[in-house]
Amino acid sequence: MAMNSILNADDIKKALDTFAVADSFDFKKFFDMVGLKNKSSDDVKKVFTVLDADNSGFIEEEELKFVLKGFAKDGRDLTDKETKAFLIAADKDGDGKIGIDEFTWLVKE
Repeated sequence: MAMNSILNADDIKKALDTFAVADSFDFKKFFDMVGLKNKSSDDVKKVFTVLDADNSGFIEEEELKFVLKGFAKDGRDLTDKETKAFLIAADKDGDGKIGIDEFTWLVKE
């Protein structure tokens, strides 16, 4: 499933452009800019499925680094600092990965 079948392609591009500089990524602002925050829980789960590249049911740290590429192929990689901050914010149970409920909570926060 392509991300632009869930979210508006122009909104995705604007958000990616906003956070194009390394260490500028703010997941709360990003989710708001792409319109994910206002989507249904089902749509948020669809986005999670796209970002869960290995279909493990979790977004692991290695997948998180490439999260912007999940929104568009030309998205940049997150820096290690951005990846760790994102993981710490989302990983509520401390297992080192983000489950679907944690992701949904983070988006809707």
